[in-house]
Amino acid sequence: MVDIYEMGSKEIQDLLQQVGHGHLGCALEGRPYVVPMHYYFEDSKIYLFTTEGMKTKYIDANPQVCLQVEEVHDPLHWRSVVVTGRAERLTEEQDVDRAMQLVKERNPALAPAISRTWTDAWGRANVTAIYRIHPSEITGNKTA
Repeated sequence: MVDIYEMGSKEIQDLLQQVGHGHLGCALEGRPYVVPMHYYFEDSKIYLFTTEGMKTKYIDANPQVCLQVEEVHDPLHWRSVVVTGRAERLTEEQDVDRAMQLVKERNPALAPAISRTWTDAWGRANVTAIYRIHPSEITGNKTA
């Protein structure tokens, strides 16, 4: 049997800072939707950089979201953090600029994609969306 322990605040913050990707859960009209997502953690806020699509439709209609982040070494050695809160779509230029700077600092490989425009197979242009998650609850568990 695996013993599971609660993580302390510092360990939770360290994991969120280190990992940078997880699974974002959202819901619309009783339909859940979960997608893998890169995130950027700074000052107890989580920033999401994405393009418009189903997840932005869900989040814009219902900003209550959940982000699950994990670090798994093997079935007996893992840590997991769950963040629930409200996602706010950033629209103010200074907020967007700060978030974009954070994205470029933490993920330099993404910088060329930020400035590139493209269209999908249906002829839709990519439209970026940046959200800031305001956590209402953050919990973490780990094995020994």
